[in-house]
Amino acid sequence: MGKQYLVTGGAGFIGSNYVHRLLKRGEKVIVYDNLSRTTRNIEWLKKEFGENAFELVVGDVRDADRIAEAGRSADVIVHLAGQVAVTTSVIDPRDDFGSNALGTFNVLEAARLSDRKPIFIYASTNKVYGGMEDVELFEEATRWRYKDLVNGCPETQPLDFHSPYGCSKGTGDQYVRDYARIYDLPTVVFRQSCIYGTRQFGIEDQGWVAWFIIAAVMGKQITIYGDGKQVRDILFVDDLLDAYDLAVEKNQIARGQVYNLGGGPSNVMSIWAEFQPKLEKLLGDKLKVSRGDWRPGDQRVFYADISKAEKELGWKPKINVEAGVQKLFDWVKENKELF
Repeated sequence: MGKQYLVTGGAGFIGSNYVHRLLKRGEKVIVYDNLSRTTRNIEWLKKEFGENAFELVVGDVRDADRIAEAGRSADVIVHLAGQVAVTTSVIDPRDDFGSNALGTFNVLEAARLSDRKPIFIYASTNKVYGGMEDVELFEEATRWRYKDLVNGCPETQPLDFHSPYGCSKGTGDQYVRDYARIYDLPTVVFRQSCIYGTRQFGIEDQGWVAWFIIAAVMGKQITIYGDGKQVRDILFVDDLLDAYDLAVEKNQIARGQVYNLGGGPSNVMSIWAEFQPKLEKLLGDKLKVSRGDWRPGDQRVFYADISKAEKELGWKPKINVEAGVQKLFDWVKENKELF
């Protein structure tokens, strides 16, 4: 008998990839999503597995009663739903708070009230570390890097919730962590770096690796903000989902813990100075680019120290930058009609 999974945000990029994986191996899945962004991934899942392969609950995480009902029988809750862009949070902080802070609280309460003590996985973000202004940086020809944090930002880095998005996601992050302590819920917080991969319909404000690839393939204008040397560690979605599986499999170790999940120092790339030549080589053409000012909350550098997840869960990325970018580029080219 498979486990009963509840995946909030299961129609989204990460969620639909995880639901696909779960269904493929015979788990029972409830997808909880308000379908505000797209139904394309739901249509894809139904095409792959059949109309009745999973239960779809169309609902918002701000609806406490509806999410409590959906979570009543779950063995594992994977909470991915919420507002996803820093820029959107600056424009409408109330909506961002409702989706991310209140929404996460409601999903946690659903877990607590179910009396089943479900394993609870929360997709947090590296934005909880803020601008890390106290960390010294060094400028190189094509990128910024940390001067002293050789392995990247550790989980012990002080939290600094910068931007409404950072505040709302950080609120959820700390609530999830505390429900393990106060209510003995087996929760796991994953502070995720830049996740990219297939089924990602990236837009300028969110999912930049996918957005640049989509824009390149579709001949759209790309805007580079700041100096283009901002550095991020990028993680292919399949590697992320391996970590979710390990959090369930090794929950006696993972429960109550916080882990950074990203590509780590061996999978970093500057947003434009290093990505542009890769993309132009794949495309076989020059790209249409304009420049813009730095945006609020945009870190010059972030890459995660992922050694805790490796040590405790036996996890590390298997898909490097070149292979991952190639996979996503090929998928976008093969699925132009979706864009």
